[in-house]
Amino acid sequence: MRRALFVGCVCAILTTIPLSAQDAATKKIIEIGQTDNQTMHQIDVLTNRFGGRLVGSDAYENAAEWMVRQYKSWGLDVELQEAGSVPVGFNRGPWFGRLLGDQPMTLHFATPSYTSGTKGLQRGHVVMEPTTQEEFDRMRTRLNGAWVLISGTNEGWPIDRSPEGDSIRVVVKEENRKIGEENRQIMRRRYEGGEAGTPRAYREFPGLFYHEMVEAGVLGFIQSSAVPIRALYDRKMLKEGLMDFDNLPEVPDIKLDEHQFAVIKQLVKERREFLLEFDIRNHFKLGPVKFHNVVASIKGSKYPDEYVIISGHLDAFDVATGGIDCATGIGPMMEAARMLALSGAKPKRTILFVAFAAEEFGLWGAQAFVKTHAKKLPKIANLFNRDGGPTPPVGITVPQSWYKDFEKICAPIAKIRPDYPFEVKINEQPRRRPTQTGGTDASVFAVEGVPTIGFTTQDFKGYDFNYGEIWHTERDLYTKNIPEYQEHTATVTAIVALGIANLEKLLPREDVYLKEEEK
Repeated sequence: MRRALFVGCVCAILTTIPLSAQDAATKKIIEIGQTDNQTMHQIDVLTNRFGGRLVGSDAYENAAEWMVRQYKSWGLDVELQEAGSVPVGFNRGPWFGRLLGDQPMTLHFATPSYTSGTKGLQRGHVVMEPTTQEEFDRMRTRLNGAWVLISGTNEGWPIDRSPEGDSIRVVVKEENRKIGEENRQIMRRRYEGGEAGTPRAYREFPGLFYHEMVEAGVLGFIQSSAVPIRALYDRKMLKEGLMDFDNLPEVPDIKLDEHQFAVIKQLVKERREFLLEFDIRNHFKLGPVKFHNVVASIKGSKYPDEYVIISGHLDAFDVATGGIDCATGIGPMMEAARMLALSGAKPKRTILFVAFAAEEFGLWGAQAFVKTHAKKLPKIANLFNRDGGPTPPVGITVPQSWYKDFEKICAPIAKIRPDYPFEVKINEQPRRRPTQTGGTDASVFAVEGVPTIGFTTQDFKGYDFNYGEIWHTERDLYTKNIPEYQEHTATVTAIVALGIANLEKLLPREDVYLKEEEK
């Protein structure tokens, strides 16, 4: 009887040891999340010490090196994996502008990345851009030393100075020449008392005489912008390999608050006497400038060649500090890594923490990763990519074949914060596998058939977060974060990643995407 009892106890102990070890790690993760959550510290450093982490900038390179330092301090394996290069680098400094005149004002504006700064503090008068060759010839001398108001409304991109843009200019100039001829005929008939007709408006193209105006000596160009101001980068010139250190923009491309633009435009129409002055410190660095993905890992103890990936993109537009896009992905990812490291977790599968480069430039970092690690793709259980704001996970919808596992994996989430909901749902219909990449790094993996099932998130406490307000604008700041949401995200991410990593079998893919015949 005693022997049977002893054997039964030993079996019970052997059966419960693995489960107890996982439970202990999960319990520790929750404890860290509740008493020593460092998510906002990670975001603070990324956004306020380094700032906007544009690919090709010192801020990006410094942030990547800092991440390596942090991961090593937590005992993780980590490396910088080269993902590409840009032909020239860019660093943004301070900028300032004001109107000098009877109604002085400080100007609210921004400039796209990879565009020129001023040559120190520059002050000049203001003119409207010419729309015809005749008008340009008439004002050629006055363009020297002037700020030029150009047509159109800013959508984030700089003036198109690519060969494609120049081709459009040729066509528009010819159209406007013909319109000018027609309008002169109309005015002549009107003067002679005949049927006059209605003059046609000239076709607009921002910076129609761009190159001629630069040669004439303008100080820079000013375009109206909705608020908050969006500022992107010179995509055409960089993507097409047309920008290098010998082919850089020579004058600033200013995107001005639409309300101030309207005031200044009216002053110009009234031919008032006033000046604008700007000091814009946009600087370039000699290229090519390499950029890297940051890849850290906790190696699997049983299935080291199978993977769970947690990811976000490290790069951010530098008109702000990337506090949301995508520090809301990188901060919780880093904190999840720290929690897992400090918990003593020994996952069966390898957990990868990947900070992708150049997402904003066209998913370049993710594409480089997929190409370099093509053999790993069939062994990735799931990729959790966060790139959508600071709202927290409130659930996840998984294929039928995953449901029972995820019920168990996600059960501890209720212990983190009882006031936070979380529900595991079944996706009754497999997703359509995309044939081309979309707007996030996850889409690069989805095209290859890798599961990229993410959390459902929601601003359920009503903080009134608006992603459109910050997306690629001057308001993409640390202060737009919601700390309790971000901290909860880190804890949930760590628990779920560990749970998947400790499953006995790799999650099946059969019902993740539609089969070819079902599409």
